[in-house]
Amino acid sequence: MMDTEQRKNDGVSLRTIHISLIIGAVIMAALMIYATYHMSTGFSRVTDTSEQQIELSKAARDLMDASDYLTENVQRFTIHGDRRFLDNYFTEAFENRRREESVALMSKGSHTEEAHHKLQDALDASISLMEREYYAMLLVIRAMGYTDYPEQLQSVELSAEDEALSAEDKMKLAVDLVHDDEYYAQKNQIRSNMRASLDELEKMAYDEDADALTALGKEMNFVRVIILLQTVGIFFMVWLTSRLGIHPVLNAVERIKEDSPIPEIGANEFRYLARTYNKMYEVYKNSLERLNFKASHDDLTGAYNRAGFDLLMSSLDLTSTYLILIDVDNFKTVNDTYGHEAGDQVLIKVVKTLKGNFRSDDYVCRMGGDEFIVLAVHATSMQQHLLETKITQINRELADTQDGLPATSISAGIVHGSPEKDSDTLMREADKALYETKKHGKRGYTFV
Repeated sequence: MMDTEQRKNDGVSLRTIHISLIIGAVIMAALMIYATYHMSTGFSRVTDTSEQQIELSKAARDLMDASDYLTENVQRFTIHGDRRFLDNYFTEAFENRRREESVALMSKGSHTEEAHHKLQDALDASISLMEREYYAMLLVIRAMGYTDYPEQLQSVELSAEDEALSAEDKMKLAVDLVHDDEYYAQKNQIRSNMRASLDELEKMAYDEDADALTALGKEMNFVRVIILLQTVGIFFMVWLTSRLGIHPVLNAVERIKEDSPIPEIGANEFRYLARTYNKMYEVYKNSLERLNFKASHDDLTGAYNRAGFDLLMSSLDLTSTYLILIDVDNFKTVNDTYGHEAGDQVLIKVVKTLKGNFRSDDYVCRMGGDEFIVLAVHATSMQQHLLETKITQINRELADTQDGLPATSISAGIVHGSPEKDSDTLMREADKALYETKKHGKRGYTFV
């Protein structure tokens, strides 16, 4: 009586059904191995495609980062005359050589010919821009009286007119050469070529991901057939299969319908299957993230919206970030005088101008109406003069009416992060600084 009750509580022993299920188990195991092998192959293909896309995209951005680094150091050298920035410039250009390494890496990728061509154009434009930067640096060297300077500059000759300038005028001319419209036009050409390279990479990755995901879908259908066969094959073992097979399978089907990951429960084989599916599900979701661009970006200007800003603030290192709160001066007057369509075009121009003057890895956000925020990342307090120059250049470009839009300007409140300041504190301080700018006549900036 005790044995019967124990057997009832424990269910039918696997030993009892072992003989009857041995043949079916061998067949099911073979099918499972076959399916998981092909699933792993498909997953590896998706992973390899994603890794190549990430690596090549990083290479393209490294070129722009290197170009921006050169620009930052030549601009700071022309403003301060500090030899450190001159040394930084030539160390990057001729020792680190990130630009050249980026192009070389791109050339080794598969199906990247067009992207490589665009990135090579960006490198050529960056090298061409160095001639202008060399001339500006030599002006500073002459003005400061330096006698020891890199050999690359020794072949550069100043014009007789520029050689005759006073030290102060040479410094002023050097600053103008690396801050004027022509200089930024050449920088924009480099960015344009880099973006074209990234577009080619994204198109290539999209096509390859689509093929890989189609193949994975077929393999998943095959896996579902195997699961169904397993359920039918052990149907008579209701209690046992409900614990080890049926319940996990039914639960997995419901999760698939709900478009969510499969819980890793049940038999070991099913847990392995769930882990494989969840990995593919994660890759699939990552591929869909590209479609979520509109959720974090402003439809009108293409800048990050408030949701995107909140996400950035939660993920950035604020201790090395400048938060620049910006208002467009007299924007209501523009709307009232020229109409809302012209006002929209002015907002688009503001974002374009901000992106053109800040680095490619800085973030431009539209918080609503005519209020914007720029997050200048990886920045130290030493860059205050550089930010002043950028704001001045931005206002100079916004005052240009050759594009048919009314002249405008911006007011800015600028604060640098620190370990003691959270995001709310930074926003409050930036708002106070912006208020000070407006109180003193707008069209300018105030640092906290």
